[in-house]
Amino acid sequence: MSIKKQSVTTLRQFYALMANTRAVRLGIVERYLEYGSVHSADVESLVNAAEALKAIPSDEDGASVDLDDKRKISLDLSYEISELEKDIIFLGDGEETFEEYLRELHPTLEMQVSLGVAMLAPIRLRNLITDRDGTVNNYCGRYLSSIQSAYNSVYIARFAQTRTNNAVILTSAPLEDGGLVDITTIPTGIVVNAGSKGREYRNLDFERGTYAIKLEKQAKLSELNIRLRKLLKEQRYEEFGLIGSGLQQKFGQTTVARQDMTGSVPEAESSHFLDVVRSVVSEVDPEAVYFEIEDTGLDVEIILTVPSDDPEEDRTDFDKGHGVGFLNKRLNLDLEAGPNLVCGDTDSDIPMLEECLRHSADTRSVFVTSDDELKHRVLALTERPLFVDEPDTLVSMLNALATMSVG
Repeated sequence: MSIKKQSVTTLRQFYALMANTRAVRLGIVERYLEYGSVHSADVESLVNAAEALKAIPSDEDGASVDLDDKRKISLDLSYEISELEKDIIFLGDGEETFEEYLRELHPTLEMQVSLGVAMLAPIRLRNLITDRDGTVNNYCGRYLSSIQSAYNSVYIARFAQTRTNNAVILTSAPLEDGGLVDITTIPTGIVVNAGSKGREYRNLDFERGTYAIKLEKQAKLSELNIRLRKLLKEQRYEEFGLIGSGLQQKFGQTTVARQDMTGSVPEAESSHFLDVVRSVVSEVDPEAVYFEIEDTGLDVEIILTVPSDDPEEDRTDFDKGHGVGFLNKRLNLDLEAGPNLVCGDTDSDIPMLEECLRHSADTRSVFVTSDDELKHRVLALTERPLFVDEPDTLVSMLNALATMSVG
């Protein structure tokens, strides 16, 4: 796979280009981890991709590409371009220069990495369980173009190979068909990829496993997905399948975007679409037996309920804590033995920490956040937290620990 110089004028071309950068980066990481070197043609491919993105005409709303013959859509390409630029420095100028670049980019990085190394250097972890977006990967405006950069992949892979028995990347996004494995550049056999909050996974042998869902519930979710796909084919709602998270048909959950991080959809349109989605869910599940709806302001999360452990409650939402518990049993993670490290960046990652602590007090955590309320929630659970400012800081910490272990 190579990427030639090209012009990007349509949304379809943009997504095709980003998919190609995933293929190139995967090859780069495989070679880099094995040989410590890279082909110059691969770096040239990434340079060509970055130049193609930078050349897209843009205004204050972002880069403008054709959505169809009549409409255009604006894209914030800061993630895609900046991650390509980082990879070009990492691969072209070497790791020392790249690390200096990151320190200049993130003034708190060096100090926070030192704190993390001091906390984790004395131990070898049994399990690393981490969220992806906003935690070990920088945020992107669209999931399908949030291709994992090569430097990020190398850093995480090194840590997984040298400092922990098991490394699990657990995300709310679907596992495949436009999910986690389609944007990941860590080679097979190094980390477990778990999607849909842990309901589905690919193990180190790339074998797929899933959490059992009753046929009745799966039928309801399938019916809902059919209705939503039909809705997004209507011209007035088509944009919601193309912005932000788009339509993600997960195992046991469906997510549909109603806004993106740059607020490209007028609020009135976004709110109207939320009402339309709620109406569709109500038609499929009129007695509200099967689904819970969560509105994040950006996405509408439609979640199959699961039996509750609380005898006073009939059901609850499936969260990442349920996913961790399922993976512990299915993959023999042996959380009970510890030590474990949990990494996250939002409230939705708290259940992962709670579940690990339920199995073993020998559990540490690193959260990527400046949110005081979230910090208080973490501190209420454990005396061993570390808070850092950026995903780059966390993965730099992991790499520092990995390179210490291999001398």
